Amino acid sequence: MYVVIFADRLGRELEPLTDRACVALLPVAGKPVLEHTLEALVAAGLREAVIAISPFAEELRATFGAGQRWGMRLDYVLTQGEEDPEMIVDRLRLRLGEELLLLRGDVLHGENLAEFLGEAGDQARPIAYGKASGAPVSLCRHRGGGRGGLEPLRWAEESAAAALVWPTVELSDAACNRLESLRAFHQANLDAAAGRFPHVIIPGRQAALGLTVGLRSKVSPRSLRQGIALIGNQCRIDSSAELHGEVVIANGVMIDRYATLQDSVVLPDTYIGELVEVRNAIVQGNRLVRVDTGVVLPVLETFLLADLREVTLSGTLAEPLNRLLGVLTLALSLPLWPLALAAALTENFNAPLQETPLRGNRLEFDEFGMRRRRVFPASEWGTSIPVLRYLPRLLAVVSGDLRLVGAEPLTPEQADQRVEEWEQVSDQAPAGLIGPTQLLLPSNAPSEERLLSDAFYARQHSTLKDLRYLLQGIAALFTRRAWWPE
Repeated sequence: MYVVIFADRLGRELEPLTDRACVALLPVAGKPVLEHTLEALVAAGLREAVIAISPFAEELRATFGAGQRWGMRLDYVLTQGEEDPEMIVDRLRLRLGEELLLLRGDVLHGENLAEFLGEAGDQARPIAYGKASGAPVSLCRHRGGGRGGLEPLRWAEESAAAALVWPTVELSDAACNRLESLRAFHQANLDAAAGRFPHVIIPGRQAALGLTVGLRSKVSPRSLRQGIALIGNQCRIDSSAELHGEVVIANGVMIDRYATLQDSVVLPDTYIGELVEVRNAIVQGNRLVRVDTGVVLPVLETFLLADLREVTLSGTLAEPLNRLLGVLTLALSLPLWPLALAAALTENFNAPLQETPLRGNRLEFDEFGMRRRRVFPASEWGTSIPVLRYLPRLLAVVSGDLRLVGAEPLTPEQADQRVEEWEQVSDQAPAGLIGPTQLLLPSNAPSEERLLSDAFYARQHSTLKDLRYLLQGIAALFTRRAWWPE
């Protein structure tokens, strides 16, 4: 028996998820949708298939190749997208045998294919459909001379209600989700992870009751407060993060401190920031999709949500590296601390070490339950020598309140004075010890000029540019400006 898998949906009903992948490549319960179909075929002893593909054809070919990983032999045929299945089969008839199994590879199946083939084989007529109770047709078996009857496998909206002109096998212990909306995609993930989809193989190991974890992932069982969670491969979830209800997290996801997820699906290569709450939603990179309303919310602040494939090392995700560099810089600066203390005692004997409240990069909740940047006490020596005065701020880099490179940190009063939209653009960049504003503008430059400089930095900053500013900061240590007050 030869198998024809239709995986050529255009996926408009699942936008924006299908901006980056076709439906067959979207992850459900830790695997691409099509992979679940291939595993079901292998379980039924079927090893040869041709897959009809259209959008993201090259990406799909690269993912599944010739099928060796599943012990199969896969071939492909390119279509115009959502093409009539009968036209595809007619083009393939010279390559195929008389015995065919036809099914969609861009819906989630939970069926025993061997059971269907056995019962369909008892039918005298050349075509037989298969379906789960209460679900649309998802399978079709063709035998010698069968023609027509493929309308139920089309992806047109009316296909679910197409007239069934051939016998239908009602499959017991089966389920099917056509993934025909964002809500349906969300539910398919939760149902599969919770075991409500028979015959679907869930990847990972059972790390605790209700917690399934993939390869090379780090997650504490304490994070699962109640319910069921499926964690993909190579994920990093802080031990203080909380998972409630049913949660599915795909491969390569990072979840920061005190984040809360409930009844949600997180797609691959996503970062969820500190204190962020996600409930009843789908998260894809920096996009939050509310399942109840269908609203798509793009989030610009990378310290809240970010796409790990696009974010640079200068973003929030470089926190461990930034702190390590802070420790190294602090160690290298130790010989200057006695000199700074002596200068501070000489210029300001009564208050050699002073504190200034600054807005940093770590988040907290305010009295109204809103997330905001935490205000921390930034220490500085009471001397007018710039390079010595700001040495204690290296401690803020080590603690994570500041970055080595970033926008100029503001006091709470300065932040509250910004009312125009352009003035708040700098919030899209982390606050740092050094940056273009601190290095290139004089200390007495007008506040508007400093805000413009930080806004430009926020829009243009990258890893390479931050490295340049870091080198400029090192070079500035040997200039007159670093040692002589302006």
